[in-house]
Amino acid sequence: MTEHLTPHEGRKAPAARPTAPADPRGALLRSPQTPQGARDTSPGASVPPTSEHSQPSASEPDPGRPRPAPDGVPAQPGPSGPPDGEERRTGRPRPPGSGPTAMRRDGDRLRFVGAATRRIARGIDLDEIVMGLCRATVPTFSDAILVYLRDPLPVGDERPTGPLVLRLRRTDRLRSIEEGAEEPDTDGGTPPSLQVVQPDITDVMGTAELCEVRHGGALAEVLRGVRPVFADSAAARAALPELLGEGRTVPTGQRAILAPLRGRRRVIGAAVFLRRPDRPAFEADDLLVAAQLATHSALGIDKAVLYGREAYIADELQRTMLPETLPRPTGVRLASRYLPAAETARVGGDWYDAIPLPGSRVALVVGDVMGHSMTSAAIMGQLRTTAQTLAGLDLPPQEVLHHLDEQAQRLGSDRMATCLYAVYDPVSHRITIANAGHPPPVLLHLGGRAEVLRVPPGAPIGVGGVDFEAVELDAPAGATLLLYTDGLVESRLRDVWTGIEQLRERLAATAQLTGPDHPPPLEALCDEVLDMLGPGDRDDDIALLAARFDGIAPSDVAYWFLEPEDATPSRARRLARSALVRWGLEDLTDSVELLVSEVVTNAVRYASRPITLRLLRTDVLRCEVGDDVPQLPRLRQARATDEGGRGLYLVNKMARRWGATRLSTGKVVWFELNRN
Repeated sequence: MTEHLTPHEGRKAPAARPTAPADPRGALLRSPQTPQGARDTSPGASVPPTSEHSQPSASEPDPGRPRPAPDGVPAQPGPSGPPDGEERRTGRPRPPGSGPTAMRRDGDRLRFVGAATRRIARGIDLDEIVMGLCRATVPTFSDAILVYLRDPLPVGDERPTGPLVLRLRRTDRLRSIEEGAEEPDTDGGTPPSLQVVQPDITDVMGTAELCEVRHGGALAEVLRGVRPVFADSAAARAALPELLGEGRTVPTGQRAILAPLRGRRRVIGAAVFLRRPDRPAFEADDLLVAAQLATHSALGIDKAVLYGREAYIADELQRTMLPETLPRPTGVRLASRYLPAAETARVGGDWYDAIPLPGSRVALVVGDVMGHSMTSAAIMGQLRTTAQTLAGLDLPPQEVLHHLDEQAQRLGSDRMATCLYAVYDPVSHRITIANAGHPPPVLLHLGGRAEVLRVPPGAPIGVGGVDFEAVELDAPAGATLLLYTDGLVESRLRDVWTGIEQLRERLAATAQLTGPDHPPPLEALCDEVLDMLGPGDRDDDIALLAARFDGIAPSDVAYWFLEPEDATPSRARRLARSALVRWGLEDLTDSVELLVSEVVTNAVRYASRPITLRLLRTDVLRCEVGDDVPQLPRLRQARATDEGGRGLYLVNKMARRWGATRLSTGKVVWFELNRN
């Protein structure tokens, strides 16, 4: 109803206008009507006198003052109030016996769920997520918690076989200081005073570790229903004894919640939340809190299991592509190390390899595919296989890199890698190196001097259209060549050249410990090199290959050129006999003459150019026969009517090892005999 004023009355405020209700949000949300005591700034309005000392009306509560709690509901701190377990005025822990305050407001529950889910989401692996659930709920939401998970946990779309078995993964409870427990982590807030655990919760915490869920049983029905239930419900009364074991008692009333943990596709476990008798029981809204905690935990567990399986597969993929054991070529000793990157990026594309070549030579390879993924590991495997195939063709190092570059371009336009390929010849004591954008190797001399080898840098593999160069250097006996990937010398804390200089100094310092006449042991040297890594230096995976050059002395080598004619086998037998006499190996004369005669006869039959015969005396006696025919001999069983075909059969029976390797100019057939 509108009040009309007469001219004699003028404009006055109504005598009895309803007072607007108090609103803590301030004047912006008040009623459009002008409340009593406010100024009316409309045209012609009379402004009543005001005083700076005037007090608010008793009918209008002060918005800044907290409202009294309703009867029967304990007062709760607001969003800016002290955390649970502290006095409002002093901020000190409450005295023993007070306990955590129950959550009575929806805002308290929302804040708790938000903080708890953030804590659960921090975890990456399974244990971190389960621990995050326990630490977030005890003691803020419950006094104890039991977390059960399927055993084994299914991964992705994997369909579990066999019965459903739950294993107690973790328990957590509020313990007293008298028990010697540390104060529980309450995620930043001051922890409440610890209370003595009641016997009912202690009894539950000693539950059985394994539980087989019976098909069609009460526990199976609760897990299938997914929704959390109170312990006093009909379903939970039958399900909890099956889960906890016979004879275990659960707190009476609404002091326990059974919450199934459901992942993306199936139930993967269950959680039991417990409260002591001296604490307020759970309310209906707490079921929603338990459901949120269970859902976030289950999804996090699913994610952690999937991540763990993918990391395991990628790690196994990469490790199976690396050599399980290194060969033991003549005249060189080898050692290697491989370290994955940090746990969050374990997969990489670093690799190393040692490939025996004809003529007692060995190819040393180290490479690094750009990126950290399963794709990088797969490309690494393809490039390593290509390098092994090219090494078997005995191509020069620069040609090997050229073909690797072509292979990388066929794999994709963005497939790039660095690689260093070196060939060591123990007879000539020389090493030939070609580089494709890789850090240079370091040569540790016998006297203790460490030298960074000057090799052409080259462009990375995959760039295309570039020419690779090779350089031939001395490889003196007793020296150690160290090949590595950039993860060893480069990180966020140092550039690559600073790391190379630190590596050189570390090698020189290690060599000083053993003296100038004795090189450091290879395995210990590799460990010392890896010890130079600091806490922030594991940004990338690391591949390390160390080669100790022993070489073969000229006095232990006998080498001849023989024309392919009928008298050549007999001449080869005489030359071999004289070399064995000079070396004091007369006991091997009969075996060596027979095998040399068979291999040389086969070479003479098909060769058109001079053949080569070489004997090497190391820990074994090695014989190599080379010719210009690329076809490799094959072992076959000769028939009774055949006049030939038994030479390789004799070699296979009498030699310690034998083989044939194709060269760019023909092939080499070799065999080894034990010296004793």
